[in-house]
Amino acid sequence: MGDFMRENLQKNYTKTIFACFAGYVIQAIINNYVPLLFLTFQDTYHIPLSKITLLATFNFLLQLLVDLVSISFVDRIGYRASIILAHMCSAAGFVCLTILPDILPDPFTGILISVMIYAVGGGLIEVLVSPIMEACPTDNKKTAMSLLHSFYCWGQAGVVLFSTIYFHFAGVGRWKDLAIAWAVFSLVNGLVFLRAPIGTLIHEGESSMPIGELFRSRLFWILLLFMVCAGASELGVSQWASTFAEQGLGVTKAIGDLAGPMFFAILMGGARTFYGKFGEKIALEKFMAGSALLCVISYLLISLAPHPLVSLLGFGLCGLSVGIMWPGTFSIASAAIPTGGTALFALLALAGDLGCSGGPSVVGMVSSLAGDNLHIGILIGTVFPAILFAGLFPTRKKKKAAGRH
Repeated sequence: MGDFMRENLQKNYTKTIFACFAGYVIQAIINNYVPLLFLTFQDTYHIPLSKITLLATFNFLLQLLVDLVSISFVDRIGYRASIILAHMCSAAGFVCLTILPDILPDPFTGILISVMIYAVGGGLIEVLVSPIMEACPTDNKKTAMSLLHSFYCWGQAGVVLFSTIYFHFAGVGRWKDLAIAWAVFSLVNGLVFLRAPIGTLIHEGESSMPIGELFRSRLFWILLLFMVCAGASELGVSQWASTFAEQGLGVTKAIGDLAGPMFFAILMGGARTFYGKFGEKIALEKFMAGSALLCVISYLLISLAPHPLVSLLGFGLCGLSVGIMWPGTFSIASAAIPTGGTALFALLALAGDLGCSGGPSVVGMVSSLAGDNLHIGILIGTVFPAILFAGLFPTRKKKKAAGRH
């Protein structure tokens, strides 16, 4: 009877699980669609490229702010209202992107306002989707979390591939139509969350751990460091993948995007899907430690390989290696600090985003100091996966100790 009830409960949450998958695809669209239009914005609205590239910075900075602020209101208004708000902001941002640049005196201001609106949605999606998924009655939380995060990778690869094909046949001048399509997709998924069942992380009779107590936990700070290193390991390399492909292989920007970032995203998604399917048979900490070691090797391969094609293969290997880091840390945190609640997931997301912005910055600054030598910058970036590898062993001990208390 218990198995029958559990199977029926899982069926009821199928809609929720698929909506979570789609939520991460939407976040991938938020982070990757507008950067494909940078040159189009420059030509259409006569905005300097140096100014346009600030859009990506504003997007991630606002998502960081949302990660932090969400702690104060998500539990008050509930997960359902918050996730619906996230999707509405995402849809509104894409709609505004097709209108505001043409009606405001300064087109850049219109684009920036639109980016800020959908960045609020992206930040909330990042904070909410993982705990909503964690609260679903799945058989294996760790594999479900890994599979969930693979959809960001498939979304990232999909938006680059689909947009490239669409622009080839319809023309890049029709970019607004595609932006409206992304808005509709976000709106529809928000409506799915309106009716889908949403569970709770905190069981009856329990209460969320106060933030002060969370901050006093050494394990919490180790997990935050893991998230910083996971984000830095991923973005420290992926941001430069297209440049390596273009310069090293002598290909066009379109081919560079497909050969670089898309190659990286597909292998990263493959690693997450692999653990999502076979993770029940593999210890998560061991899989993460092996992945971190593989990541160190990939960084060394990218920075020290004598041939550009070998470096590009290193990028793919890096995508494969970083796949488990982000979702794996979420799973370790959820199991080790079960009453962490929304604050735990929000702060982990904040730390991950700090790594995503800090990793590429470190690589870029070191490269600049080394005479614009990107190989040197990536070589120094090896420290991020190395720290993650070194930290996994004491974490296992602390998890066992936490389980005994």
